[in-house]
Amino acid sequence: MIDQIQKRAAELLTQKQVAVVIGYEQGSEPSRVRPCFITKPEDAKRLVWNKFCFHNLATYLTRDEVMKLGKPAIIAKGCDSRAIVCLIQEAQLKREDVHILGVACEGVGEPLAAKCRACKVNTPPLCDELIGPKIEPKAAQDDPLAEVKALDGKSLDERWAFWQKEFERCFRCYACRQACPLCYCDRCIVEKNQPQWIETSAHQRGNLAWHIIRAFHLAGRCIGCGECERACPMGIKLTLLNKKLAKEVEAHFQYVPGLDVEAEPALAAFRQEDDEEFIR
Repeated sequence: MIDQIQKRAAELLTQKQVAVVIGYEQGSEPSRVRPCFITKPEDAKRLVWNKFCFHNLATYLTRDEVMKLGKPAIIAKGCDSRAIVCLIQEAQLKREDVHILGVACEGVGEPLAAKCRACKVNTPPLCDELIGPKIEPKAAQDDPLAEVKALDGKSLDERWAFWQKEFERCFRCYACRQACPLCYCDRCIVEKNQPQWIETSAHQRGNLAWHIIRAFHLAGRCIGCGECERACPMGIKLTLLNKKLAKEVEAHFQYVPGLDVEAEPALAAFRQEDDEEFIR
């Protein structure tokens, strides 16, 4: 697959179908890879694909410095492709403005990452061409909602204490925001001070507001790539919070984000049959 990726990247650049290929290259040690931006056909040999390709590269598609390079091609596994679907649905990206080189993915990490053990989207739902064999959908190895169900089984006070303990470790580096492909606002709400919606100091009140608001902004949008939690230097269980809201959106609106580019996002559409229990 590495040879195929390198070959197609070089061809796309040589034929000027794209101006840059966003992919992975070898990092500083064998167990690390890093995002790279290939603009010359002869540099396509730097591209790699292996079990350490964690990064969701879709986060770069809305960055000004990348957009200025010209039309991109992007190496996209299942979760990356789902993020691209959301970006197109939200008018942040035009479908014709990106060439998606899909790669079927059996999961990343050694041992296999928890997000991959619970993943059922091994083949990208949207791509221009698929490199490597298609992997048919299969049952997840783990229950993706196991942690959510365990936390839901606790009392209100226990759940409050759990999240208070998680959020108190946050020192507001915003690595979660930077790693997320769906946090693309030019100016984040946390940086607005007239009026100031969220206190910027790393204390209990400000931290709670930041994480709750960010989670609500991702409700019905988070595609479960887990990059926010992986980027967090304090190991805060951000994916657990996102999964809880994803569970509620699917239960109330029968919607899973990132699977169908033609579908209307759950919280951006109205249906008469929507459950109105919450307003009764």
